[in-house]
Parts: sequence; structure tokens; C-alpha cells
Amino acid sequence: MGDRTRHLAAALTGLGLGLAALGPGLAPGFVLSYDMVAVPDPAFTALTFGLTGTVPRHVPSDAFVTALAAVAPADLVQKLVLLAVFVMACTAAASLVPSRRLAPRLAAGVCYAWNPFVAERLLLGQWALLLGYAALPWVVAAASLTGAPGGGRRLVRALVPAAIGGFAALAVSGLTALAVAAVTRPGKDDTGPAWAPVPRVIGAVGVLSLPWLVPGLLRPAGMPEDGTAVEAFAARADTPFGTLGSLLALGGVWNGETVPRGYGAPVTAGIWLLVVLGSLAAYWRWCREPAWRRGAAVAAAAGFAVAALGAVAAPVLAGAIGLWPGFAVLRDGQQFAAPLAVVVAVGLGTAADRAASARLPMVAAGAALVPPILLPTLAWGAAGDLRAVRYPADWARARQIIDGDRAPGDVLLLPWAQYRSYPWNHGRRSLDPLPRYLNRRVIMNDAVTVAGTGDGGTGNGGTGGGATTVAPEDPRAVRLAGVAASGNPSAATLRDEGVRYVVVDAEVGRLGPVGAVEVLRGPDLAVYRVDGAAAVREDRVPAAPVAAAWLAASVVVFWSFLASGTTLSLPLLGSTNAGEPRRRAH
Repeated sequence: MGDRTRHLAAALTGLGLGLAALGPGLAPGFVLSYDMVAVPDPAFTALTFGLTGTVPRHVPSDAFVTALAAVAPADLVQKLVLLAVFVMACTAAASLVPSRRLAPRLAAGVCYAWNPFVAERLLLGQWALLLGYAALPWVVAAASLTGAPGGGRRLVRALVPAAIGGFAALAVSGLTALAVAAVTRPGKDDTGPAWAPVPRVIGAVGVLSLPWLVPGLLRPAGMPEDGTAVEAFAARADTPFGTLGSLLALGGVWNGETVPRGYGAPVTAGIWLLVVLGSLAAYWRWCREPAWRRGAAVAAAAGFAVAALGAVAAPVLAGAIGLWPGFAVLRDGQQFAAPLAVVVAVGLGTAADRAASARLPMVAAGAALVPPILLPTLAWGAAGDLRAVRYPADWARARQIIDGDRAPGDVLLLPWAQYRSYPWNHGRRSLDPLPRYLNRRVIMNDAVTVAGTGDGGTGNGGTGGGATTVAPEDPRAVRLAGVAASGNPSAATLRDEGVRYVVVDAEVGRLGPVGAVEVLRGPDLAVYRVDGAAAVREDRVPAAPVAAAWLAASVVVFWSFLASGTTLSLPLLGSTNAGEPRRRAH
């Protein structure tokens, strides 16, 4: 069986896994779940590029889907991106297994694409992070070859999905690439000193980070330094094995509402933990050929340490954030368990290959069935939690009114909370889509309230004891918080603050500005106009350096694809087989 056939089989398997996992989410409409927000006909705005002064966490992922939505329906774009996560994850992990047999490769691919990490992050709506996760095995292979001719280009290509995902995805991929490059011994094809790959990795990650790094550094209000929420976003136990055991099993997300249904039951969780431990043992004992073996293990250990940091040493992480706000990316530490998932998947594939060598083909083939059997509730839209919905007609009418008005002024969004549980979204909690739905500047409360350990939720005010609120970051939201929090702000006050419209997209009958003109009221949304509002001068990120940052990153990506030899089997790496042992000359 040729390389292309094996990679095609892995890609088709990943596609099958994606179809099974998304289920009802593939119907016409949009999947809205926590941070996953997609809107019909998105447009490029200042918010898309992080120019409004908000923290650019959505850069450049919003620009990516907006560009794709210019050539295809936006709901189709969302489905294709989500399916691409499963296809890439399965294909990339399968390519790392040092075997010519198909069954061990598919076992690794299935394990990497179907596990608690993927399920919890998918339910949390972090598709951008999962894009980087999907390509992480390719990053491991490319980082081990950074010192070889063309290694820099291979690394940049492997990092492109993480670059699209943005700061969190690049942070995980960058840590992994740095660990692999730092401990990989130079091969006969490598040039330059042994330490040369490390600055090359730093340079590649740095340039690809420019689209979000530059607006973040130039943000007029500076980067937020709130380290008080470290414990709220720290990893939590979702199995009987405590926080560290849950992280080892590739779970442990901070939000208890995004744990798959039924996951963590003692029997299935115990079997899965044994599978993980057995895979790690197989990786250590039998996965010896590839150059990246030691580096991937170091990356997995480092990622696990970062993942556990908030749970076992929260004051240390809080102090680090106080010294430099950039360390806040470590606050949601469980996302750094991604390199451990690479090692576990390759270890399972290696164990399956060993079984095939011992003439136990059924064991090798059965290894691919273990993850879906132990985590069946990822199927069918995570047991129905991920369903496609259509926006109510009131939303389209509101956009026509607001975007068609040429008078200056911003939009204030009520209720004064960031997350919604719309009835038309089956009560599933999601980030309010209106800032992406409208072309005007939307002012919303971007504070996040995380409930206590027993609840694990995030939303419109938290429930239960011990709730923690992360302070708002948008300067306009901070300024208007006092009047907006009441739900019935004065039109005169809003006029002075440059607010032209107020949109109420929940609790329609109870909330609304006093003295404003009602221009639309429906069962799901109401719009009020504030006459006489003037444009307010807002400190924004300058556009010129952000445009230069995009140009620099685009040039580097274009340069990376100029290399010849890119194949169907590994389109990002441009090699025929990342994990297969090199043939020796006789």
C-alpha cells in the first residue's frame, strides 16, 4: 500500500469521524456553543482585525471565516472548518506512526481525533484552538527537521492552521515546536550549529503571531493584568482520578458544562486511563526510530506541567500574570495537554503495530475502535448538544435597520452580560453573536463570570457560591457599565456617550432604554433608537502597523509554500512520510 493511499485512508477516516461527531450540526444553520459563534453574511469590520481596542483573541480566525464566507454560505463554511479539524487530526496523527501498516496508523488517527480533549474543547466552542491542535502532529515532525534544508518552510506550513486559530493555538503549537527543536539531535542533513533550530522556531512563531500580537501590544488600554481568575480557569477533575488524573486522561476542562454526557463514569474512565497509560508505555518502549521521539515526549511533559499549573500552583501563575500580562494565555492550562494527546495517539498506534507484528491483526484493528467505544457521547453532535439553528427573522430586520442608518453612533447590547441561553438555540449557552452580526461598533459587557467549582458554568452572572468575575476589558464597556447594568439606561445618558441604538436580544419585555424610540419589537429581539447621538472619539489601534503585520505574516506564509515537493499525503509538510523510519542504504 502506497503512502498516498495510507494518507487518503486516514483522511477519509477523519471525515467519517467528523460526520459522526457533528451529526445534527451539519443541518442547515449555525452551531452556537459557548465561544463558537458564526453569523450569516459576516463582513470585515474594525473588530475583525482587533482595531477597536478590545483584546484581539478572535484575530485572525474571524478574518479567515469572513474571507471564506465571501465565496460560500457562512453556515457551510462553519461546517467545513469543523470537519477539517477531524480530517487533519486523523491524518496528521496517523502520519507520525513509524509503520507501513494501515491499521496502526488509523488507531493513532482515531485516538487523536476522538478523545476527551477534542470533545470538551468542541463543546466549549473553541474551534480555532482545535485547528492548531489538528495540525500539531505535523508541527512535531516539522520542528524536528528545522535545521535541515527547507526546514524553516516546512515548519511555517505546519504552523499555518495554528496561525489561523490565533494566540491560544499558536501558544500551544509554539511550545511544542520549541521543545522538539531544542532536544532533537542534528541529523546528517542538518546544517549549522545544534542550537540553530531554536531561534528559527521562535522566528516562525513570532512572525505568524503578528496579526494578533501587534494590535494587542498597541492596544490603548494596554493588556489586561487580571490574575485573580487563575483558579476559576484552572483544570478540574472530570473523572474519579482527581485533577491530575483527569489531565492525564486528556480531560480536565475548567467548565463543567462542557464535559461530554456520561464521561467520567468509574468503569469507562478507568479503562480509558489504562489505555492512556498503556499507550505511554508503548511509546516509551517501542517508538524509537523517529527523530522527534524525545522532543515530543518533552513537549508532552512540559504541556502537562503547564496544564496542571493553575490547579497545583495558582499563586505562582497569578504572580507571573502580574509581572507580564502575556502569561494569561497559561490561565486556561488544560489546552496545553494537546502535545500529550499526540504522544498518547502515537503510542496507541505503536502498540497496535507491535500487536500486528506478533500476528494479532484483530488486536491492531480493534485499537481504532477503543476511543469511540469509551466516549460514545461525542457522537451525534455530542449527544445532541451541538445542533444547527437558524437566526430568528427579527435579527435580519434589526441588521437592515441598524446597518442601513448612516447617522453616527454605536450599538449598546442588553442584557448586560456576554453569554446568552436563547430559546431558539435550545437553551444552549453561547457568546452573544451581535458584535459579529452587525457592521457597527457594538458595546457589550465582556466580563466573564465563572461559577464555583461545583457548578463549572460560565454565563450571565454565575450561579452557586464562589463565583469569580473576570473584569471587563473593553474601555467602552467599562465606561458604560454603571448605566447599562440596570437594564433601563437613560436615553439622554446614552446620547452623550455616542450610543445610537440599543438592542435587547433577551428578556425583551423587561429591559430597554428610557426615552428612546422603539423601532422594532419581536418575540426574540427589540431595537431602540437614540436620536441626536454624536460620534464619540474612541482610542483605537492604529491601522497602519496592523496592516504591516498582516503583510509580513502573509509574505512568510506565501514564501513557505514556494518550496517544491508538496504532496497530497502531507500538504503542510511537503514530505512523503513524517513518521516512517528512513530507509538505510545497503
